[in-house]
Amino acid sequence: MAAERARRVLDAAGLPSAALAHCRPLSGGSYNTVEEIVLGDGTRYVLKTPPPASVPGLAHERELLVSEAEFYRAAATVGVPAPRVVPLSEGVPAGPHLLMTACPGETWSTYPAPEQALLRKELGRQVARLHTVTGPGYGYPSGALGPLAADWRTAFTAMFDAVVEDARRYGAWLPRPVDEVARAAASAYAVLDEVALPCLVHFDLWRGNILVERPAGGAPGIGGLIDGERMFWGDPLADFVSLALLGDITGDQDFLKGYQELRGQLEFTPSVRRRLALYRSYLYLIMCVETVPRAYGDEHAGWLREVVGPELAAALDELGPH
Repeated sequence: MAAERARRVLDAAGLPSAALAHCRPLSGGSYNTVEEIVLGDGTRYVLKTPPPASVPGLAHERELLVSEAEFYRAAATVGVPAPRVVPLSEGVPAGPHLLMTACPGETWSTYPAPEQALLRKELGRQVARLHTVTGPGYGYPSGALGPLAADWRTAFTAMFDAVVEDARRYGAWLPRPVDEVARAAASAYAVLDEVALPCLVHFDLWRGNILVERPAGGAPGIGGLIDGERMFWGDPLADFVSLALLGDITGDQDFLKGYQELRGQLEFTPSVRRRLALYRSYLYLIMCVETVPRAYGDEHAGWLREVVGPELAAALDELGPH
């Protein structure tokens, strides 16, 4: 079935389906099915297919592939290494999917300190380029939560409220009662009015979504920023959460040096830190809630309670009374 579907997709893209060498599943996807398609000449593509509509998920996860395609198109306009969307031919049925080019490299692992510093600085420059791209409004371009909003507070409030409702719907474990989570976030929403432009935000730039390539005999470099399905138009500060997942971006001086080369000096003022606390709360809330429809199991649930839960509680404490 996988090979047959891959051939249909290649035909729809005007690519030589007869040249298909193999199609294999890729690990790492938590919602969409991800496969690698390789042609006889070694050309590699990545195919993403969404789950059936009957599969449970979070409210904002509808039409994730629309957002992912938007991210790659936007990244291409500023030369950031990322997959490129392969368009379909008109009138050729292939089913819902996203076909893209494959980026070189492997997911970020451990590197000697000097190489690590250079990679983090390069990553800072690439993320800064992403943040120069602005969109037509604020929120998820997929339309999962409605049309784009005219201001960031309206968009982010809808985004946060949607996950709060998901938590109620699924009875998800949280370190605080769900109503307290909602009140803590609402107490800080005024700082969102500082955001004046809807910038391109990946929002899932942990190491698993950053490919690093090492040319023969050369130094490692960023090969691609992948899995852009969680993107939205909003506050660029939101990207700093996954870039320092379960940590604090202010400690990543190499990344910040690269970022500030293009974006200018960053001042972590009290209101900036409060915005970061809102975005940490949002991401960690998603991580706690999605485990229910994903049915990740007891081991993952234990990790959430021991590691993610305290981080969510700490972020909520930064926002105000609960």
